[in-house]
Amino acid sequence: MKARRFTPFKRFPVFSNLLPFSAPGRRQLACLAPVILALAAPAAAQTGPESDFEQCLARIEARAVEAGVSPETASRVLAQAEYLERVIELDRRQPEFTTTFADYLNRRVTPERVEKGRALLAEHEELLARVHRETGVPQPYLVAFWGLETNFGSYFGKMPVPSSLATLACDPRRSAYFSGELVAALQIIDEGAISVDRMEGSWAGAMGHVQFMPSVFLRYAVDADGDGRRDLWGSLADAMMSAGNFLDSLGWKDDYRWGREVLLPENFNYALADRRRLPLEQWRQLGLTDAHGQPLPAEDIEAALVVPAGHRGPAFLAYQNFNVIMGWNRSEFYAIAVGHLADRIAGAGGLQNPPPEDLPALSRDNIMALQEALNQKGYDAGKPDGILGPATRAAIRNYQQASDMVADGYPGEDLFARLGISLAKQNG
Repeated sequence: MKARRFTPFKRFPVFSNLLPFSAPGRRQLACLAPVILALAAPAAAQTGPESDFEQCLARIEARAVEAGVSPETASRVLAQAEYLERVIELDRRQPEFTTTFADYLNRRVTPERVEKGRALLAEHEELLARVHRETGVPQPYLVAFWGLETNFGSYFGKMPVPSSLATLACDPRRSAYFSGELVAALQIIDEGAISVDRMEGSWAGAMGHVQFMPSVFLRYAVDADGDGRRDLWGSLADAMMSAGNFLDSLGWKDDYRWGREVLLPENFNYALADRRRLPLEQWRQLGLTDAHGQPLPAEDIEAALVVPAGHRGPAFLAYQNFNVIMGWNRSEFYAIAVGHLADRIAGAGGLQNPPPEDLPALSRDNIMALQEALNQKGYDAGKPDGILGPATRAAIRNYQQASDMVADGYPGEDLFARLGISLAKQNG
């Protein structure tokens, strides 16, 4: 049984300078200005985005106090929160083109990042070994997450987290989720983990070396260096132990790796790459080998076949830890990048079958046109939304099978041509 030696963090009260009025009080005083002016001339009622934002913050302040945040902290922090139009722009921005697997992987698993990761693995050997002992997550994976999230701590993000979360919480699109994250951020400040002026992160509120959202911080961050604070910004020990704790809670299996690159036999039935999990022995019987053509290990483990770039690209058998990585970030590209970077940091070489770089980058309009065409032909791709999700891939695979195409579920140029969709027209 794995040892658990997390140092309990201490809860410190947060003291602030007493202000003559609470945030709601100051807002009420601010609202008196139009009333005074109304004595001289008629004025319209205070309405609009600024008023809505103030009212929204007042509701969240009450919710935070009800959740246990001290009234002083809730008032002080939310009084400083600003509406950031830039955050809404980033939230609304949809990339013109979806990223190909080759572009995604090549931008994230670079020779420079591998070299840096190996150096940091050696530099922090004692700390990372401790995290491995206590959480079961091997050292190269911890460094790989660190590398992908903040380029090994070189960039945490510069957005003020309370303002970012307040902006998103007061926007109707995902208000419920971000309201909860804002309350969690207030709880973090209230416990003394970090001061409000140092709480910076991504535009969506992810923070620290490993980019935890506030709710994840509250549940899984730990004080590993024993200073009484859970500090994911200034303490690498806290950050790495917290990452290990989170992955352990998601079900990390220390006995197995994330997955592996494999080679497929000729005339392979790509319909099997539909997220089904089969015993490794069954994959061996189907003709799969490791990336060097050697038999797969005789292990009692299930795996799913992943072909992120279609039949022309690399193939991977994904084990349970692949699903754990996706619990951190729901992207197959991300999960493969973490696993491959960890392998490279541990000393492995590059992929035996690198992803092709000539595959088209598809816009959301392309995918929507594809979904509409598949639906019209009776292949249920779900409501057209421009997202290449499981339902769309299943519809592609079913159409490919019925059309005597390689049923890899990948939307290649041949699929668009068969359906009569012009990529040039859709890409503008």
